[in-house]
Amino acid sequence: MALNYIWVGFFLVAFVVGLFRLAVFGDTQVFTDIVNGTFEMSRTAFEIALGLTGVITLWMGLMRVGERAGVVPLLGRLVNPLFVRLFPEVPAGHPAFGTMTLNFAANMLGLDNAATPMGLKAMGELQELNPKPDTATNAQIMFLVLNTSGLTMIPVTIMVFRAQLGAANPADVFLPILLATFFSTIVGLISVALVQRLRLLDPVVIAYIGGLTAFVAGVLFFVSRLPRDRIETLSVLVANLILFGVIVLFITLAAFRKVNAYEAFIDGAKEGFGVAIKIIPYLVAILVSIAVFRASGAMDLVISGIARGVTSLGFDTGFVDALPTAMMKPLSGSGARGMMIDAMNTHGADSFVGRLTSTMQGSTDTTFYVIAVYFGSVGIRRTRHAVSCGLLADAAGMLAAIFIAYLFWG
Repeated sequence: MALNYIWVGFFLVAFVVGLFRLAVFGDTQVFTDIVNGTFEMSRTAFEIALGLTGVITLWMGLMRVGERAGVVPLLGRLVNPLFVRLFPEVPAGHPAFGTMTLNFAANMLGLDNAATPMGLKAMGELQELNPKPDTATNAQIMFLVLNTSGLTMIPVTIMVFRAQLGAANPADVFLPILLATFFSTIVGLISVALVQRLRLLDPVVIAYIGGLTAFVAGVLFFVSRLPRDRIETLSVLVANLILFGVIVLFITLAAFRKVNAYEAFIDGAKEGFGVAIKIIPYLVAILVSIAVFRASGAMDLVISGIARGVTSLGFDTGFVDALPTAMMKPLSGSGARGMMIDAMNTHGADSFVGRLTSTMQGSTDTTFYVIAVYFGSVGIRRTRHAVSCGLLADAAGMLAAIFIAYLFWG
């Protein structure tokens, strides 16, 4: 229901702002821009879904190989003590635990192309336990919010963009992004746990989260001792080595256990095309509403209002020029990426704003896109508290990004 209100609100606000610009400023182009935006974004949504088809097909096939080889159940057993507490509706040892683990691991390594198919597979497995197919379960909401919080340890794409735009040390945002996305994930986890009344002060939960915190701290310590020019090379190497290593592991174990890996791959891959087709209507609905909101000028009004508020309070306004990226990030990944690139082009890749927008871009995932793709793939329309908790995690990530940016570069 929350997603419905937001979706309708985007159109109504865009219409009101458009009328205001027409009546007050005589802007006869505004509604042309809005309508053109709907057509352009509809095409973009289809192209995104089409582009995902091959990747989804590939990883659905590989996941089926992993399932028959016994890798996914093994991963499920490793995380079972934690997941049975965070996902109490899901039976212990359920295949979704292993698939979710692969999805989280891919997200942490910045492997978006691999993470999405794994996430769709996990969402489908959770949907099999759903007594109300059109309504998100607690387990599905927890899984989705942990995805939208976007815990990332190796932000390869952002570092590549910074290198292309002339940053002296493209990897200098590595540590800030890691810290910001960690805070986003923790806030997302806590917010969902509070709504669902999960017991986080459990020794097992504390041990897992404490272990993850220690691991992040260890990575920070290790990376901080490396020359900055080696961080990007190491990140790319580790990410791709692990990704291809997973593929080889699945196929090797399948051969060892005398599983026909090729037939297993084909069986799983057949599901990929159907999943991609299901996504298209949801992507069109979300992305068109975002395009309308942006083309009307409503986004600019929100940003300028925040800037005036910050100025009136006497706070430093150095971060305000980065807010378009923060505002766009929950709505559109490509839109936020465009805002980040525009900010670096305008202010410089190594400017405070350039570094802050890079940190914001990596601090969370795209909440509405993830909701549209993941819930859309299984036909969920009632999202319950997924949107509010996801946006709360986004806000935490953005605020952490601002604070950390001032700490590192202010």
